[in-house]
Amino acid sequence: MRRRHIWLVAIVALLGLWLWSKRSGDGELRTPPGPALTQSAQGTVYPAFLPVEAHAVLDRIASGQAHPFRQDGSVFQNREGRLPPQASGYYREYTVPTPGSNDRGPRRIVAGGDPPVEYWYTDDHYGSFRRFEWSSPQVRR
Repeated sequence: MRRRHIWLVAIVALLGLWLWSKRSGDGELRTPPGPALTQSAQGTVYPAFLPVEAHAVLDRIASGQAHPFRQDGSVFQNREGRLPPQASGYYREYTVPTPGSNDRGPRRIVAGGDPPVEYWYTDDHYGSFRRFEWSSPQVRR
């Protein structure tokens, strides 16, 4: 009987930890506080939490340049429902290269709208997302 109670407590504790890790139901990643923006050598400002490899991806999205992966620019279906509901074709996905990875890796930028008006970043292959604001220097006035 005592052994059953120990297992029950362990299961409840694990379930609680799992639920706590999922408590960010709005698709936001939890990140430590830090500077909100970083600036490139060319003067372009990017959200600080983005890896440096994402900068070139954003620049290609803004300029309409070709992307290195054939899947880049394809429709992101939002099957998991982690992003706000939109009409099919609203979201497009782009690969953010992962150093040391032999494939596309887990990092993506998902842009919404045409031209994009909202941006999302995931570093865990769509498990969670973080929304960010960004506008290309070519678009700013």
